[in-house]
Amino acid sequence: MKGIILAGGTGSRLYPMTASVTKQLLPIHDKPMIYYPLATLMLAGIRDIMLISTPRDIDRYVDMFGDGHRWGLNITYALQPRPEGIAQAFLIGKQFLNGEPSALILGDNLYFGSGLSERLQRAAELTHGAHIFACRVDDPQRYGVVELDAEQRPLSIVEKPRRPKSNWAVTGLYFYDGRVSDIAAELTPSARGELEITDINARYLSAGTLAVERLGRGFAWLDTGTPETLMAATQFVCALESRQGIKIACLEEIALTQGFIDANSFAKLAATAPDSAYGRYLKTLLSELQIDVAPAQLRVVGARR
Repeated sequence: MKGIILAGGTGSRLYPMTASVTKQLLPIHDKPMIYYPLATLMLAGIRDIMLISTPRDIDRYVDMFGDGHRWGLNITYALQPRPEGIAQAFLIGKQFLNGEPSALILGDNLYFGSGLSERLQRAAELTHGAHIFACRVDDPQRYGVVELDAEQRPLSIVEKPRRPKSNWAVTGLYFYDGRVSDIAAELTPSARGELEITDINARYLSAGTLAVERLGRGFAWLDTGTPETLMAATQFVCALESRQGIKIACLEEIALTQGFIDANSFAKLAATAPDSAYGRYLKTLLSELQIDVAPAQLRVVGARR
């Protein structure tokens, strides 16, 4: 399965913070926002990733990630000249996807929870239909809303409804089979002038191939597109990391535990990391993960997941 990160848009809701920098490069605690969606795709086991952004910002991501090889990834880049809806990502990325199943994640979404990686990896096994995640919210009018029956099967899905039929919002992470680019090409712009991702989901729903998985207690989903939600995400990550002594969205740690890189590569990344809290965490993992750094051939004795 291939992955797409959509990191375009103008970030108007975060102005003036976004006057000179794209919102996905704003910090959430100690990492750029873009680290979190990239980490989510990595936790799903996805290594072949396209990052879509604006002509103004694309070079900043290239400088940050390069081709992704240091994390065992293959990252490519594409331009979104104008923001014309989330579903536009599948038109931009059609050649990259080449008819393969894919996962699309929005660049301002953050996920956390025990067992999240296992859920993501199951979704990434999809070969037919679509798989989306829903989370209960207090303000469903802001989102695509899915109505579920007693067996938690989807009945309807509506974008930003005035009178929502449920409080289950569709989150910004979507798994689709190889037909999604063709479906996106058949869409017509909504009244907002956008190609709506909800219309893609509705197509799969009509075909009876849309699966909805609820993220209930124990899981956190944060959309960080406003000053309030950006601060809430920072406070959430800061509290967890400070209390538990872990790092959320530590790309090097995920790459190691997912088997994308070996112990030798991880040790080199840790050794060359600057003396920051993030860098010190990587160096701490060298001992916590029992990486033997003395011999020329490094190895992992035991890894914490």
